[in-house]
Order: sequence, then structure tokens, then C-alpha cells
Amino acid sequence: MELLAPAGNLNKLKYAVYYGADAVYAAGNNFGLRAKTTNFTDIHLKEAVDFCHKNGRKIYITVNVFAHNSDIEQLPKYLTFLQKIGVDALIISDPGIFSLSKEYAPDVDIHISTQANVTSWSAADFWYKLGAKRIILARELGIKEITEIKRKVPKIELEMFVHGAMCMSYSGRCLISAFLNNRSANQGLCTQPCRWEYNLVERSRPGEFFKIEEDERGSYFFNSKDLNLIKRIPQISKAGIDSIKIEGRMKSLYYVATVTRAYRTAIKAYKNVVSSDIMEELNKVSHRYYSEAFFDKFDSSKTQYYGSSAYIRDYQFVGEIEKIEGTSVYIKVKAKFSTGDEIEFIFPDRTEDFKLTVKKIYDEENNQIQYTKPNTITRLNLDKKIPKWGIVRKKNIEE
Repeated sequence: MELLAPAGNLNKLKYAVYYGADAVYAAGNNFGLRAKTTNFTDIHLKEAVDFCHKNGRKIYITVNVFAHNSDIEQLPKYLTFLQKIGVDALIISDPGIFSLSKEYAPDVDIHISTQANVTSWSAADFWYKLGAKRIILARELGIKEITEIKRKVPKIELEMFVHGAMCMSYSGRCLISAFLNNRSANQGLCTQPCRWEYNLVERSRPGEFFKIEEDERGSYFFNSKDLNLIKRIPQISKAGIDSIKIEGRMKSLYYVATVTRAYRTAIKAYKNVVSSDIMEELNKVSHRYYSEAFFDKFDSSKTQYYGSSAYIRDYQFVGEIEKIEGTSVYIKVKAKFSTGDEIEFIFPDRTEDFKLTVKKIYDEENNQIQYTKPNTITRLNLDKKIPKWGIVRKKNIEE
């Protein structure tokens, strides 16, 4: 079973690979549904493909917008380019783009996006007969339905989301952002108005806000919890799923690395109960309250959270290891830490992780300092050598 991780940029892609992904998915500067992330230039796409293939991994490119006429004019050149650089698959939802891909990138596999909301074996069979290699299943499916789709259309690959943010709308096809902000979710420009707190305003009383409360839960009535199916890996594998997918191309490299590593560990141990420390790792990244969504039986009270749309941040991403010289490490700082703080180093191999109470910190000019500042390089002296691709985090202490 393939583990598929998000890659919002080239650096995140490398962390995904080193922390256990079999494949990554990414987007160019156009035609993906995460237009606000950094994405990849053509040069970086070529570099990403070469890096993945050199490391024995695959890379899938999202071309899953719902295309307008202006998009169609630009697509042939882009699709030809993606085939030339050797991407492993295109993720597509639009039938027009599907047709163009068959013409301009005939040697590249096609994966049908979750945006196409495939919810039945008949729809899966339809796409299979048209030449699709894989279906990325709609998130509205339960495991029994997924098992039946695999049984009735055994030759098509099935991919499902197992972790990350969920959209409150059917298969992510939502118009709220376009209506309120003129930014279409179906063009990759969602501003997530479903996460906002809403009040009621009466026309003749402008400026007077009346809280919408059915009960004590509050008024975030569109706000979805995050998906977390790590405990369900054995059932997912038994159902015949070919690939499990982590959401999060706009998340930090720390999120990508930590979640990827946790699911890699769970896949390796899938015949056994997932250990509590692996599940706890998923609480150490920024997340909303978790849910198993539609997996068994859908219950909106288990998928929506009405109290707040804020993230839970029990741990903080402090920085990534920029350079190692003997037992000295140079950290690209993302968040402040101080002498006396306990910080934790994590690595692709979990057995290498360790905690450290900070005694001395040095800046780039070798001056001793008491605390770090974001977007600087800081040096720490350790009592041992450490592996490459380390990440530093610390637990947030409540005031």
C-alpha cells in the first residue's frame, strides 16, 4: 500500500521522501487547487521529478481545476511539458482536461481527482474504461462502499485520504468563497469562509450582531474537524486500497515530515495495534479536533466542531537543521526558544530522536545569546553527532 504525501514546495517534497513517503503530489504554478501555496516553477518541477526518481519514489502533479476557456488555451503546452519531464501521473477532475491529457500527454497515467466525487463502482468503472489508472475516492465514502468498489472494479487502483483538513462541502465543490470573496475554490483560491464565526444581522439594525446559537456549542456551524484514520490502517489495507493520502500541501515541512513518518510506521506495523506513541505524534502537529468522518457510519456531530475554528498547537515547530559540523548543529529558526528550554530533535528514523535542555545558544557571528529569533541561523553544540534531515520542536507550555 503506497503512502502518498503532500509537497507544497521542493524542500517539503524532500522531507516527505526522507520521512517515508512512497510518492508525493505537487502542482505547478497553474491548474492546481492550491493556488495560494508556493507550488513549483517549471524548473523546480523538473528538479522534483529527478529527485523523486533518483530516490525510487513517484511524483503526481495536480491538474485538477475545473477549467474555463482561458485555461484550455494554455493546457496543451503544459501537459506536453509534464510528459517530457517524466511525471508519473496527472491528477485530473475535469473531463475536458482528461481529454487533452490523452492527446498531449498520452504516456502519463491519469488519476481521477477526489473533486470528481466518485462515489460508486459504476463511476469508477466509467473512468477505468476511458483509460484512468486510479480513482482518488470521494471522502463521502465509508469502508464498506470502498470494499465493494474494489471488488467490482478490481483492475483500477483506489486511493483514499486518511489524514488532514476536510472540506465541509461535497467533495470540496463549494461556492461560498467565490460568493463572499470572489475567489473560487474550484480554481484553487478558497479563502476558507467555512472557518469563520458567523452572526445574524437584521436589516434595519446595521451594526447589531446577534449570535447564532442552537445550543452552547457556538456558531462555527460549517467548521469541519480534521481527518485521522491511523488506527484504521489494517481495515484500509484489507479493503484493497492501493494508496493512502495525506492532505496538506499548504502545511509546514514539520507537519509533512511528522505525519508521513507516523503513517509509515503504522503501515509497517499494520497487523498489530498502532502504538499510542505513534498516535500521539499526530497530536504534536498543528491540527483541529480529529474525526474518522465517514469511515464507519457518518455522524455530523462527530465531524463538525462548533466551538472554535482555531488550531490545536500543543507543540511548536522550532526549526530545521541547516548544517552539521561535527557535533555542532546550525538551525534555521522558525520560532523562538531560549536557554533552559527543553527542545526535541526528530529524524526520519524515530530511534534517533532525542530531547535536550538548551544550555548555550550561539548566533551566526558566534556570539552567545539567551534566545533565538525567527528567520535566523542559530548554532548549538551537542555531545554527539546527529543524522541529516533533522527537525527541532518544543512543547508549548501554558502560561
